[in-house]
Amino acid sequence: MENQLKLKSSKEVILFLAERFPQCFSIKSEVRPLKIGIFQDIIERIQDENKMSKTQLRAALRLYTSSWRYLYCIKIGVNRIDLDGNICGVLNKQHVEYARKKLEEAKLRVRTQREYLKNKKRAVFENATNQNNHDRLNTSVMPYDKNISPLHQSKVKCSDIISNISNNIDQNLLYKPFIDITTLQVGQNVKIKVGKDIVDATIIEITKDDIRVRLESGMSIIVHTEHLQA
Repeated sequence: MENQLKLKSSKEVILFLAERFPQCFSIKSEVRPLKIGIFQDIIERIQDENKMSKTQLRAALRLYTSSWRYLYCIKIGVNRIDLDGNICGVLNKQHVEYARKKLEEAKLRVRTQREYLKNKKRAVFENATNQNNHDRLNTSVMPYDKNISPLHQSKVKCSDIISNISNNIDQNLLYKPFIDITTLQVGQNVKIKVGKDIVDATIIEITKDDIRVRLESGMSIIVHTEHLQA
C-alpha cells in the first residue's frame, strides 16, 4: 500500500513540489535559484507524507535545476530562496559560470542532434536520387513517336523521375520536422515512430536526452526526440 502512495516520475515529484511549496518551485512562471541544501529542507518538511524516496527527490531536483529555464535565471547578484520564498544567499561568479557551461552543453546537444537529422535526410534523398539515375541508365530508350513532340516526351520522362524519387524516399523521415525538446510539455500529445508505424502517444516525463510516453494501449516507453513527430 505504501508504494502506491509514492510518486512515480521526476515530473510528478516536481509538480508535487510546486503545489506544496509554491513560493519556491515554479512550473510555468519565473524560476528562481534554490537555496543551497534545499534537499535536506524538503526531507524534513515531508518526512511524514510518504510521497517519494530520497533517490526520487534527488533525481527531480537534478532535472529541475538542469532545465534551460532554471539555468537562464542564474545571474550574478540574483538571490537564492528557501521553501517559503525567503532570501537566503546571493549567486556569485562561480555559480553563474557553472550554469553557463551547463547551458552551452545542452545547446550543443540540440545543435548536434539537429545537424544529425539534417544530414540523415540529405543522405536518404541523395541515395534515392542516385538509385533512380542508375535505373534510368539501365532502361531502354523511349521509342520515338512522331505524334508526340520531343519536348512533351522529355516532360513525361522528368515526371516519371520525380515520381520514382518520391516513391523511393522514406516519407516519414524526409518530412519529419525537428522537435526542440525544450518546447515539449508533460501531457502533450505527439506521434512517435515505432518500427515502420506512426502511433499516437502522450508525454508523461521529459529528461535531458529522453522522453517517456504512454501509448494508447497504456504501455509506457522511452524514446529519443528523433522518433517524435509533430
